[in-house]
Amino acid sequence: MKSGNADVYMNEIPGGQYTNLQFQAFSLGLGSQFEEVKKAYREANLLLGDIIKVTPSSKVVGDLAQFMVQNKLTAKEIEERAEDLSFPKSVVEFLQGAIGIPYGGFPEPLRSKVLKDMPRIEGRPGQELLPLDFDKLKKDLMESFPDVSDHDVMSAAMYPQVANDFFRIRDKYGPVKHLDTKTFLVGPTIGERIEVTIERGKTLDIKILAVSEEMTAAGEREVFFELNGQLRSVFIRDENASKEMKIHPKAVKGNKDQVGAPMPGTVLTIKVKEGDKVDKGQPIAVLSAMKMEMIVQAPRAGTIKSVSITNGQKLEGDDLICTIE
Repeated sequence: MKSGNADVYMNEIPGGQYTNLQFQAFSLGLGSQFEEVKKAYREANLLLGDIIKVTPSSKVVGDLAQFMVQNKLTAKEIEERAEDLSFPKSVVEFLQGAIGIPYGGFPEPLRSKVLKDMPRIEGRPGQELLPLDFDKLKKDLMESFPDVSDHDVMSAAMYPQVANDFFRIRDKYGPVKHLDTKTFLVGPTIGERIEVTIERGKTLDIKILAVSEEMTAAGEREVFFELNGQLRSVFIRDENASKEMKIHPKAVKGNKDQVGAPMPGTVLTIKVKEGDKVDKGQPIAVLSAMKMEMIVQAPRAGTIKSVSITNGQKLEGDDLICTIE
């Protein structure tokens, strides 16, 4: 992305979304397929009725595009299999009318196939919305995170799950918001020098020197670095060293008794337990990846024989969620 690209006239990806979409694609394991994601974006847009793409409607198109690439689905297959697919939550809510009625109306019969008996929102979505009590929200947040600011409250109001995850990381590691994106997500490499401005006029110069090969009994390694030219070291727990290799079972392709993860993500909510009776299309679990939520639905009616996931577990595509009999 070092120059302009004329294919924007075809896919109509908004400039502000372009880099975010690429970052999401890499995070979901679709980095090498970004060209396919861009082509799918155009198809997804047309499937949804060639909508005006601006936050949050552009996110709906992007989520559907990545869902299509992840599951190797064409626009025609989306239309034909809409009743049986577990679509991203943003797509379902868009079709319900959660962000309003698009110019030209909703795409039919896609909308009816996806929603089935789900409720529809008539009129302006916010009209029936109760006012948000920011004072109560701040009070609730302070029970777990005593140092929340007004900015934090705004973040929690818009992205509750993402904000809570960030607050937990901040409590554990400190003011990580001052780190650049690459350092925050990947970490520095040996010999790399980074600058961290923690307040106006106060910048820390950090150079990573080495990591000890030997590990302590507590599972920690000593990390050596320079801080403003001074040699320092700190013991950091090696999270990978204490983990046992666990291979999560995959759902067998074509086996309608097994429900697999439609794309990589973290388990937010499990809505069923062993022995529960479910109807076709009933929510089984909610997954989250890069602010994109996915409601996994039962492909058929039956009884939950086993549940293979736990809350907070990270899944890869096609990892087994549950078995229905």
